[in-house]
Formats: sequence, structure tokens, C-alpha cells
Amino acid sequence: MRDFSDHIETRDPDRDVAITSIDACVVEGNFEWNLIKVETDAGVTGIGESYRGGGIPELVEYTNRFLVGENPLDVERLVRYIFQEMSGHGGTTGKVVTAASGIEVALLDAAGKILGLPVYQLLGSKYRDEVRLYCDCHAGEAYAVEDGATDYADTEAYTPEAYAAEAARVTDMGFDALKFDLDLPADNANDPYNGRLTNAAVREKREIVAAVREEIGYDVDLAFDCHWDYSVESAKRLAYELEEFDLMWLEDLVPPENMDAQKEVTQATRTPVATGENRFRVFELSELIYEHGVDVITPDPTTVGGLTETMRVADRAEENYIPMSPHNVCSPVGTMACVHLGAAVPNFDLLEYHALEVEWWDDLLERDEPLIQDGSIEVPEEPGLGIELDEAVVEEHRLDGTSGF
Repeated sequence: MRDFSDHIETRDPDRDVAITSIDACVVEGNFEWNLIKVETDAGVTGIGESYRGGGIPELVEYTNRFLVGENPLDVERLVRYIFQEMSGHGGTTGKVVTAASGIEVALLDAAGKILGLPVYQLLGSKYRDEVRLYCDCHAGEAYAVEDGATDYADTEAYTPEAYAAEAARVTDMGFDALKFDLDLPADNANDPYNGRLTNAAVREKREIVAAVREEIGYDVDLAFDCHWDYSVESAKRLAYELEEFDLMWLEDLVPPENMDAQKEVTQATRTPVATGENRFRVFELSELIYEHGVDVITPDPTTVGGLTETMRVADRAEENYIPMSPHNVCSPVGTMACVHLGAAVPNFDLLEYHALEVEWWDDLLERDEPLIQDGSIEVPEEPGLGIELDEAVVEEHRLDGTSGF
């Protein structure tokens, strides 16, 4: 009998590591940011972020029942384990997937630190050294925040002049791509339920877009978000009316449930149409992509199932020559996770930045320089996400009445 002992690989000591705890903390920014930590017995801590809103910390805490003792390097297997173990909690969609998304980011951060690799390398490759941002400007002024909840601006903020002034201010900061909200309080004046735009409402939107274009010209990319408010016929009328302004895209024109309605709108206009942020896992986005119901796909990595799940979405989009621009309303933690994703995805376009009004946004991390420089973020080369939390700032802005960390 031949002796194969010389060819038997010894166990890699880096693999001999286990999760010791998983915890979540809610930080009050312009939204409620759900930050997540994965602790390991290797002395390495991974940080991540799940999409905003309630219920996530409780779901994260629940995963300690079955993830403690597991190997944090088995990232994709553990995410599937969460879906399987929590299937009775709606584990294939909704809040469970959102919680798993943030845990996955934290696992990738921990794995990168253990292996000495940046997260983009764990995702497979590097296509770019920096990720370009578009700045979400809300309307003519930013959201107000009271007790952790966002509130809409006063009516005066929705004038064409206010939009144009904000566009000028933000481009002066170095951004060459902007997005504004185009769903207005006046949309509901005629009827708040049927999704139908009056001729006056369409004209008002056209005046806003025209004012912004006149202010910033056509060298700045410009998008508008409608937040799923309109009927099919109103969405088509609006998209047609705005074709002359060469928009980067119109986003979320119709409610997300009906694929045929979405496809009807997208294929009826020259204006590019974007959607995808409130769908879960690749299965809910595949038809949208393969049926060309979208021109730009916008999954949220902290909602859809994490970075690796978003990679699956990107793969399907690339097969159909569709660019991907992730939705992102995160703190710097989730934003940096998306930066690594942007480095690793060939058909990645722009990343959303949605925290213009949070003056302490950069302070959440231990670093000397602002993350954003001239409308872009450099892809870090340090292991993991390449960032560390400033625990004092986390504690200062913790949402009242919440625990964690």
C-alpha cells in the first residue's frame, strides 16, 4: 500500500477560530443605524451594519443561539444557516434577511482581519481604486431628525429655487452626481391614495428638474427618486415629460410588487429607470433583471442579504448589460462595506451617500481624514473593511433606551 502521509495537509491554524458573541447597537444618525459586532476567540472583532429601523437588534441577538461556536471564516455558509434556522421567522425575506446582511458584513470584516486581506479581495477581485458617489440631497433641504425619526421638510423646501440652490451647494462640495426626491407634498392634494398625478403636479416636477439642470448644467449626473408613489400611467407621463433633461435615472416610480407594471414603465420611456432597494435576496431581483424591467439595478447590500448576495445580483445584471448602483443610507460602516463591493464588481456604477446633514458622520470612525474626497471614497488596503469604530462617538449617539456593545 502506498504511503500518502507526506501529502496530507495539516490543519491551518487560522481556521481554528470560533464566534464567541454577536451584538447590535442602534446609533441615531439621520436614520437609525443598526451597527453589529461579531466577537471571536482569536481576539478579532468584525463590525457590520444592517439597514435602518426597528427589530434588528432582537433578531441579531437571537442568532447567538446557533452561531456561537461556528467558524467566522465560513461566511456564506453561516448566512445560509441564518436563513435556514430562522425560516419560521420569515427567514427568506424581510427583517431576518436584513439582520443577516449586517452579520455577513461583520463576518467578512472579521475574516479579512484574520486572513490579512481586505474585504474586496475576499469578494474576488479589484476593478477600481476608488468608488464614485452620488449625493442624495433629499429636496431643497435635508431631513430633520427628532427622537430617531426622520421628518419631511417644510413646504418651502420643495420650490424649484430651493432645489437649485441645494444643487449648487452640493456640487461646490465636489460631488458631480446628485439625487433629489421628486415625490412632493402636493402629490396628495387631489387624492392621497390612487397614485394619479394631476397635470399641475407633473408640471411642478418638470419645473423643479428644469431649475436644477439650469443651475448645474449637463456635466453633472442627476437623478430623482419618486418612492413608489405613482400609478403606471402617471409614471409613464412623468418619465416622458422629463426625457429632455438627460437624467441619470428616475427611481422607484411604481410600487415594487408588480413586475409587469415595472417593466411597462421602464420600456415606455427613454428616461432610464432604477429600482431594487426593497427586494430581498437574488431571487426577488432576478426576474426584474432578466425581463429588463430596470435600466439601473439598485439593491441595498444591508437589506438584500449582504455583500456576497449583492454580488449574485450584480452577476445577473452583468449578463444583461445592466449597471448596478447600490442604495445606501448607512453610517460609514455600511458605506465602507459598499465601497469594497464597488471595488469588486465590474458593472458597479455609483454608490449612494445619504448623510449630508450628519456633521459627525466621519467621527464615527477612528481616522484623521474625511472618508469622502471630491465625491469619491478610496478603497482601503487594510485587512477587513479597513475601518475601526470610535466607541465614544457610538456611545454619544446611541439611540435613547437601546442597549448593545
